[in-house]
Amino acid sequence: ACAPFRRLHLCDYNLENINRYDKINNHTLLADVCLAAKHEGQSIASQHGKYHTHSSGSTICTALARSFADIGDIVRGRDLYRRDNKKEKLENNLKDIFGKIHDDVTKGGNNAEELKARYKDDDKKIFIEREDWWEANRETIWRALTCHAPHSAHYTKSGADGSIKKSAMGQCRDVSDVPTNFDYVPQYLRWFEEWA
Repeated sequence: ACAPFRRLHLCDYNLENINRYDKINNHTLLADVCLAAKHEGQSIASQHGKYHTHSSGSTICTALARSFADIGDIVRGRDLYRRDNKKEKLENNLKDIFGKIHDDVTKGGNNAEELKARYKDDDKKIFIEREDWWEANRETIWRALTCHAPHSAHYTKSGADGSIKKSAMGQCRDVSDVPTNFDYVPQYLRWFEEWA
């Protein structure tokens, strides 16, 4: 699939340049991903008005949701975007980071044995861990991404009956959770829809 222009410039610089693996843990990774999301959201919020056309049907909340889903794909190791060696550097960094997090969470704590059993398959453990990490942190990352969204920006959802419901809060936020499920739609399908 051909990546949309928005994806070509997705802000993940600080994730590519993590090099202090002795200091990295679950919390510092979350801080780095949130920082990348915050900068991406700020970039979209400042640029959206220049490039938005009313005929596109895309709102700032939709643009943020698409980048949110792409960040999720990067974290979970599913990103389809191929560029120079930066993608490999980022993916290798994330593998090292999740390897360290794996060692930290399975060596002690309340549910270490349960986690060891869940992550025992060497071929799949890194992807399961990354999926679990994303699921546990997606709401925090969404809030970081949307912190620069206008207060007047509301996310809309289509109901089963065809009605359209607007989020109760501004800044593309919902009251209790992430208002989008784009991060569960395969990336190539999202990109096809975005190009259409």
